[in-house]
Amino acid sequence: MESDIFALTRGTAPLLVSVPHAGVHIPSALERRMTPAALQRADVDWHLPQLYGFVRSLGATLLTANYARHVIDLNRPPQDESLYPGQDVTGLLPMDTFRKEPLYLPGEEPDDAERDERRERYWRPYHDALRGELDRLRGLHEHVVLWDAHSICSVLPRFFEGRLTDLNLGTADGRACAPALQAAVEAQMAAQGEYSHVSNGRFKGGWITRHYGEPSRGVHALQLEMCQCTYMDETAPFAYRTDLAAKVQPLLQRMLAAVVETRP
Repeated sequence: MESDIFALTRGTAPLLVSVPHAGVHIPSALERRMTPAALQRADVDWHLPQLYGFVRSLGATLLTANYARHVIDLNRPPQDESLYPGQDVTGLLPMDTFRKEPLYLPGEEPDDAERDERRERYWRPYHDALRGELDRLRGLHEHVVLWDAHSICSVLPRFFEGRLTDLNLGTADGRACAPALQAAVEAQMAAQGEYSHVSNGRFKGGWITRHYGEPSRGVHALQLEMCQCTYMDETAPFAYRTDLAAKVQPLLQRMLAAVVETRP
């Protein structure tokens, strides 16, 4: 299924992979109000639909955003409450880049009315589709897994010190999925020696993981935040690296297979 807001490929396996930050489109009228730093789109979770393309062969459902997170952040709560109180974070309607560069030219910043309009135009349809697909899959399976896929530059002093761990699993400190599922993913990460990994460290899961993960109702949500250097160049033009991707994809496949095969 294709729409202006998202791309959706439906499967029947008990797995939905959500990619809310891979979109690159910015409406032309909005582009004219933005700075060169914003238009570089450095904060996009580049190439994740390509990296996770194998999930279709697993029978999984794949939901990916078409619009850039500069338009609106699909992994933030609709009322914009902070997910990490006391820490420097970007909000529902970001005003600067991850490097604290302004997104908007002077005098072109959006007001509250525009924020509300964008939430209804871009945020709401993505989440309606996400909820609808989870409900559909729950009609087929007793338990389903929502895997929220993300990536980020490995060095961003605004958000963390030094170099980020390669693989950052987030389950809202274990609240968003059954313990057995988290353990299954951790076992796959521990069994390999190529990539550093941590659970519920700097990234515990965004709004999607925290909101939709309801183990008692058969929906188990996990977020994976990957360092982009594991599969791509982190500087413009942000090229996909097939040599790097070929190394990490088998691990991703084993991680996803493990959560689907594990009984909660």
